[in-house]
Amino acid sequence: MKEATARIKINKLLEAAGWRFFPEGGQPANIRLEQTVRIEPDDLEAFGENFEKTKKGFIDFLLLNEKGFPFIVLEAKAEDKNPLVGKEQARTYARSQNCRFVILSNGNLHYFWDLDRGNPYIITSFPAPKSVEGYQRVVPDPKRLIEERIERDYIVLTQRPRYQSEAAWLNESERPGFIETNKLRFLRPYQERAVRAVQKAVQSGKDRFLFEMATGTGKTLTAAAIIKLFLRSGNARRVFFLVDRLELEDQAKKAFVTYLANDYKTVIFKENRDDWQRAEVVVSTVQSFLFNNKYQRIFSPTDFDLVISDEAHRSIGGNARAVFDFFVGYKLGLTATPRDYLKKLDNLPVAGSTSRRR
Repeated sequence: MKEATARIKINKLLEAAGWRFFPEGGQPANIRLEQTVRIEPDDLEAFGENFEKTKKGFIDFLLLNEKGFPFIVLEAKAEDKNPLVGKEQARTYARSQNCRFVILSNGNLHYFWDLDRGNPYIITSFPAPKSVEGYQRVVPDPKRLIEERIERDYIVLTQRPRYQSEAAWLNESERPGFIETNKLRFLRPYQERAVRAVQKAVQSGKDRFLFEMATGTGKTLTAAAIIKLFLRSGNARRVFFLVDRLELEDQAKKAFVTYLANDYKTVIFKENRDDWQRAEVVVSTVQSFLFNNKYQRIFSPTDFDLVISDEAHRSIGGNARAVFDFFVGYKLGLTATPRDYLKKLDNLPVAGSTSRRR
C-alpha cells in the first residue's frame, strides 16, 4: 500500500514537471512503465535472490528524451523506505539503458543522480525534460577546470584580449590611463589564490565552496573569475548569481557586463523573464522567488550548473537557503561574515578566503 501511495505521488510530480504518460498536444508520451531489463551475472549480487532466479528486472519509470531514447531511470520505493536503498539497482538499470541520469524517490524524498558527476543530490521537485536535455550538454571535465591557467590578467584577457600588444599598454607612461579608460580589472594576488583554491577543491571532489572576503576586497571580481573558469572549461553552461538587495542586483549585472561581456551574456531575471535561458549569467534577488515557493514553479533543479550566493550569511540562511539548495551542481557562497556563523550551516566547506587568511 505504501509503495502504491508513493507511485501516485511520483506520478503527480512527473506530470507537474512536464513529463507525459500519454500523447499530449501533438507530442508523444515520454514515460515508459515497467521496462524489462536483463540483469547481467556480475550485477545479480546487488539485486537479491528473486532476481537471481529470473535474471530480469523492471525499471519503475523510464523517462525518454525528445527523440524517444532512454534518458532517465526513475527508481521508486515505498514511502517507508529510504530511496537510496535502490541506488545500486538503479545504477545497473541506467547502465543497461545507456542513461546518464537517475531519479530515486519514495514519493516524499527525492534524489537526482548524474552518474558522471558523483553522488545523488536531494531535490524538492522533479526536473523538466528540456532542462535536463540542456544540462546533459555539459559533460563534466574537472581536469580542464583544474588545469586552467589563472593569472592576474585572467579577466582582462576577456575584456581586451590583445591588450599586451597595444601601444598605450607598451608605453609605461600611458599605461595607467589605458587601464582606467578601458576599465581593465586585474586580479589581486589573494583573488588569484582564491580561484586556485576552488580548482584544488574540485580536484579533491568538492562541489561547494565558500569565500570569506572583507568588504572592499572585490568579491564580484573574484566571482567573475570563477564564472569564467566554469564556463570556459565547459563545466557550466549557465550560472545563477543570487543577491540580497535590489541595488546589488543592478551593481552585479553592470560589473559582469564590464568584466565578461565579450564572451558571456548577463541578464537580470526580472527584466528577461521569457528569455533568461539565452544568457550564461542570470542575476536576481533571492527574495524574488520565496513567496509561495515561486522558484519551484519557474525553475527546474537542472537549470543552472553553478549557483553563487552573494552576502551568503543572509541568502543561505533561513528560508532563502531553499532557493540556493534547490539547484543541483556547484555552489559558491560569498560573505564578509566571520566563519563561525557559517560553520552552523551544514555541507558548505570553505574552499577559499581573502588575504587575511592567506
